[in-house]
Amino acid sequence: MTIPAPYFDRVERLRTQMRAVGADVFLCDHAEMLAWLTGYTVSETFYRGVVVPLDGDPVWVLREIDVVPCRAATWVGTVLGYADHADAHAVMAEVIGRFAPANIGADFTSFGFTAYTRDRLGELLPEARFTNLHDVSNQIRAVKDAGEIENTTRAATIADGAMAAITAALEPGMRPRDAAVIAAHHYLTNGSDDYWVGPISISRRASAGGHGMGFLHATFTENRLADGDILHVELVPRIANYSARFMRSIAIGAPRDEDIATMARMQTLQDAQFAAIRPGVKAADADAVLRDAMLAEGLRETYPNITGYQLGLYAKTPRSSDTSLSLHPAANWQFAQGQIFHLYTTAWGLALSETVVVTQDGCQLLTKTPRRILQASEIL
Repeated sequence: MTIPAPYFDRVERLRTQMRAVGADVFLCDHAEMLAWLTGYTVSETFYRGVVVPLDGDPVWVLREIDVVPCRAATWVGTVLGYADHADAHAVMAEVIGRFAPANIGADFTSFGFTAYTRDRLGELLPEARFTNLHDVSNQIRAVKDAGEIENTTRAATIADGAMAAITAALEPGMRPRDAAVIAAHHYLTNGSDDYWVGPISISRRASAGGHGMGFLHATFTENRLADGDILHVELVPRIANYSARFMRSIAIGAPRDEDIATMARMQTLQDAQFAAIRPGVKAADADAVLRDAMLAEGLRETYPNITGYQLGLYAKTPRSSDTSLSLHPAANWQFAQGQIFHLYTTAWGLALSETVVVTQDGCQLLTKTPRRILQASEIL
């Protein structure tokens, strides 16, 4: 069959990996890889996946109830459905067996490829062996094509608009969830895939024992905002499953002089990190530009977390972020044109981050909101 763009290049990337390990077929069961490779993805209510042979046409295997939407979205010509009372692994094994593989490639880090799945398929396909294509489902997708960058750029525009809407409407007495309602409305009104907003918290009330990192992933509370509070807002809208994300701190009332100064230093040091990023630069070196300066200036007492991670396609997996490529002191990979990252830093209850794309000679910010402390009721 003829594989349409952009999927032809994606399948060829995968088949290059398969040839390197001598795999006759690849079992794709990672939700995000499924979308990237075939145009369709679905949650793993029941086991599902695509069998990709080294030569020949792939086969989708999933619940019968999902066959119609799959066929509407995918270029894969053969979509095989099974009844909910069927043995999904047995159906998958039968399809794999049609290709008589001696070597089955699989990503052992895929959320779909559990120990049970490996053992069950091994029992059903005793003549074949499984070869681990470690983390291929994540890293093969690291360099984005023009369509992927466009989807992320559109998501970034929605994120900027949602941040402006929250900032304009925010006032004392509101709760973090009220800010989330504003963002969700903006997302859905402007074309986002869904209403999952991202973490929003009153940063210094959520950061126990000092103003460290605890506020980043704090859960909603019913606390109401008062003058002097800082609302931490991280927005994560998606377009066609592609997410842009960024963080800002919004002051209730006039921000304190010391907070303004802290954010200004964070901006300057992060700008230096942005300036260091270009194709061929080692990730650990770009990480050190920000990390070492934040520690040296006393903005952070410790820095256990990464300073960024790759962005891309997000589907129904247990994770909300893809850290398979991330910036930290041991990161020995190099930047490449077309990669997209969420780069972030925090200090004393304040947060600053952007979505950036690596260009031919540097990196470009896709999120455009002013890089400073925002103030409630401000019109951006």
